Amino acid sequence: MDHFELRDGELYAEDVPMRQIAEEAGTPVYIYSRATFERHARVFREALKPVAEASGREPLVAFAVKANPNLAVLRVLSREGCGADVVSGGELIRALAAGVPPEKIVFSGVGKTRAELQLGLDKQIGQFNIESREEGRELAELAAAMGREASACLRINPDVDAKTHEKISTGKAENKFGIPLVHAREVFAELASLEDLNLRGVAVHIGSQLLDLEPLETAFAKVGALLSDLRDAGHTITHVDLGGGLGVPYKAGENPPAPAEYGAMVARVTADWDVHLTFEPGRVIAGNAGVLLTRVVRVKRGGNGPPFVIVDAAMNDLARPALYGAWHDFDAVKPTGERMTANIVGPICETGDTFARDRECDALQAGDLAVFRTAGAYGATMASSYNSRGFVAEVMVSGDEYAIVADRIAAAAIMDAERVPDFLAD
Repeated sequence: MDHFELRDGELYAEDVPMRQIAEEAGTPVYIYSRATFERHARVFREALKPVAEASGREPLVAFAVKANPNLAVLRVLSREGCGADVVSGGELIRALAAGVPPEKIVFSGVGKTRAELQLGLDKQIGQFNIESREEGRELAELAAAMGREASACLRINPDVDAKTHEKISTGKAENKFGIPLVHAREVFAELASLEDLNLRGVAVHIGSQLLDLEPLETAFAKVGALLSDLRDAGHTITHVDLGGGLGVPYKAGENPPAPAEYGAMVARVTADWDVHLTFEPGRVIAGNAGVLLTRVVRVKRGGNGPPFVIVDAAMNDLARPALYGAWHDFDAVKPTGERMTANIVGPICETGDTFARDRECDALQAGDLAVFRTAGAYGATMASSYNSRGFVAEVMVSGDEYAIVADRIAAAAIMDAERVPDFLAD
């Protein structure tokens, strides 16, 4: 469920007409619904009640900041009790600025630099997810030099196919993430022996936009077997990070498992683990909490095929269709009831700047407003300035109020950061 609905024939974001936002903030613009973020966070937390009851411990829900790092979004989720799963120093700084307690921050990612490891130690974050023995050694060395103890989990690669898009699959043997399961016991023992490194458990994350629980359950079963082996070897295991990955419906016919189904499965699989569990939901909380509002530039008649509906949003604003062939529902802000079949494209000088081909949609003409739905995750955060286009604004709606929570950055402002060196001066 989201809070983007038709009222009297016009699309609203909560209690604000989208037309008003377009007039005052311009287009294209991302629009987020505070109520939807809050609802999704609560639904996910409620789904984990069986896990809490089975383990006797309240799990940590660490929102995957990469899905939507906007400070207002992070502030809303922090107030809902969420921590943060970060994958860069920049995301770590954002999480802290938004009010996330450092003890609720988990630092993931395969390529943490020495400076980023130092930053995490300096801010005394709750956990590092270590991706290699080399990273573990470096973290222990830095912790010793800083007089700190680094709490960490070892990320394993369970070699499980998440059955998702190949570019967002992270748990197969050929993927760059984690320690191969066959080497996990050896690496864990080596790193657990290091002073100043509190290696307290393991982590796993097999991919994003999963539409089936079976791969997750398979991966979690492998984690359970590893826990038993590690404990039999004398290691103390107190924490397990089960990652994220739950999918959302982008179009009719997609039926991802509900958070409640996921929670029930996790409670069953982990019932005898006796650990603190961490989860890293991103898309399942943020996806349907945002839309990209755009205006039709013109409708161009093609050859023998459908017309091109050219909108002012482009692949630099919403990269998922060009990058993954992803689907986003496309709806008129003021539908007339008439329909058309069209190619939905942006203005960038790339054929890849295509949002949809042969799409049946609301009939549109120049000047009309429309939205790409389910754009709250991996939308603005993946934007670029390709074709010397600026960055779009972001807006958050709360009831009948709204505020710009990220300014539109003009192409000229980006150019201001560039310099022509003296040796090229006239």
